[in-house]
Amino acid sequence: MILVTGATGNVGSELVRQLSVDGHRTGVRALTRDAARAGASMPDGVEVAEGDLGRAESLESALGRVRSLFLISGVGDDAGVLDAARDAGVEHVVLVSSITVMTHPHLGPARANLTVERRLRESGMEWTVLRPTQFASNTLWWARSVRDESVVRVPYADVGLPTVHPADIASVARAALTGPVHRGRTYPLTGPELISPRRQADELGRALGRKVACVGIAREEAYPPMAAMMGTEVADSVLDLMGGDVNDALLAVHDTVARVTGSPARPYRRWAEENADAFR
Repeated sequence: MILVTGATGNVGSELVRQLSVDGHRTGVRALTRDAARAGASMPDGVEVAEGDLGRAESLESALGRVRSLFLISGVGDDAGVLDAARDAGVEHVVLVSSITVMTHPHLGPARANLTVERRLRESGMEWTVLRPTQFASNTLWWARSVRDESVVRVPYADVGLPTVHPADIASVARAALTGPVHRGRTYPLTGPELISPRRQADELGRALGRKVACVGIAREEAYPPMAAMMGTEVADSVLDLMGGDVNDALLAVHDTVARVTGSPARPYRRWAEENADAFR
């Protein structure tokens, strides 16, 4: 039995779909906070369990008979979830951490991810750690302004990062959950190329069939709404990673997706085409 947490999120929903297509439906359980609502969207044969990652005690039933767990760090009580998984007899955890532990270990979010990684390695369970870079789906933050004005306002508009498609994270996670060769491995995950917000806006425009302008703004202008949404420390960290403190390690393009899955990493253009409706 494989338990996929965050099963309605960008990565988790795709992972559930891929596992079901692979024929693992009888051994896949999807965790959600609202099973009644999520059940209708799950592939046939996938079990749906209700639980809250912020309350590890709520996961006892969901963890029953589970041998492998998929977990994205920073969503809930990571330490409590790992302890509950170990106590329930889980043998292997695939953890989605962040490439920032390699590129910006001094930042608060990176330190938090490192703490979770360390706790997993010391838990006695087998592990696989995935360290993705910036998600392509982060550009959903632009949806309202693209719909209303056909414009994107963003700092560091011409800084390119190797943005990764969430489906590629799911594909590597699927391989790790179903193949023992990936246990004890740490994988940095990126897209196939560096792509700037300006080019992302161009790709969105191409997918939508209309021009989407990209307007560069100062960090000082971008900071207040981000701080209100995610807190001051995280906002500062995100802005550093977007371009304020870019280093060679953050700009590195890794071939991990191709090596692990046998298929090349998906470009941002593909994500834009697949998600164009969110911007219409």
